[in-house]
Amino acid sequence: MKAIAIDRYGPADLLALRELPDPPVGPDTVLVSVRAAGVNPVDWKVREGQLAGALPTHFPLVPGWDASGVVAAVGPAVTGFAVGDEIVGYVRRDHVQHGTYAELVPAPERTLADKPVRASWAEAAGLPLAGLTAYQALRLARTGAGDTVLVHGAAGGVGHLAVQIARALGADRVIGTASAAHHDFVRSLGAEPVSYEAGLLDGIREVAPDGVDVALDLFGGLALEVSARLLVRPARLVSVADPEHVTRLGGSYVFVKPSTADLTVLAGLVDAGRLRVHVDRVFPLEQAADAHRMVETGHVRGKVVLEV
Repeated sequence: MKAIAIDRYGPADLLALRELPDPPVGPDTVLVSVRAAGVNPVDWKVREGQLAGALPTHFPLVPGWDASGVVAAVGPAVTGFAVGDEIVGYVRRDHVQHGTYAELVPAPERTLADKPVRASWAEAAGLPLAGLTAYQALRLARTGAGDTVLVHGAAGGVGHLAVQIARALGADRVIGTASAAHHDFVRSLGAEPVSYEAGLLDGIREVAPDGVDVALDLFGGLALEVSARLLVRPARLVSVADPEHVTRLGGSYVFVKPSTADLTVLAGLVDAGRLRVHVDRVFPLEQAADAHRMVETGHVRGKVVLEV
């Protein structure tokens, strides 16, 4: 199979299109013929070795945890999928080796769900990691009817989905921090934009003088401190960026988990027209290095995807 792989940790230049053996198919594994692969910030962190202490790594390493595609084969213990099914998946194992930047990826059954019918391959590939992160964080904060929700980085991959998911969970208002260039986009998602360039606390207080009920932090640092000062209850602060800091402030840290059930909920929201994945740019697989460089800038609107 063709795949993007690296033989050591390092810069984006190491990402190269190669011919690799087809991956193994375990008893509870689904072999997916990949149509598109989402690119996430964690991918370049894996490439640089930043997760080496948390997840065992084997080289050659194929990056990527997000995929949409078609089932090519199933292990003998697989019961939920059959050859030919169109699927979407957050294909994270307990070690890093067989990623989604490839023509074929072996996916544990628990990481997959049926692809949303109304989504393109690229849109579906942008949904899993970012959508699950937003959904699991907002659910942990018990987001619901009557809430005012603050989402930091509301134009980004996780943030733009979080705005919509908060609305779907019943929130009355969503306030989204974003640079001024992204304010119209944030409004189109159903949030009230606030600039984070300067005066973040005062800017949010101007639109929410009584504070907020839920805050989703994607950055740590100042965003966490500001959120804690605005919240009615500190326990409804969730962060995906800074576990020690958010815990000290009385909130919770979220590390996204694969979940067929949760991914099925998200796919249902897409098909119901309540959630859309904005794809900023699609790169061909062989340009994975360029895709990484774009994501590393931190200024992506929505998602970056590789077409396989």
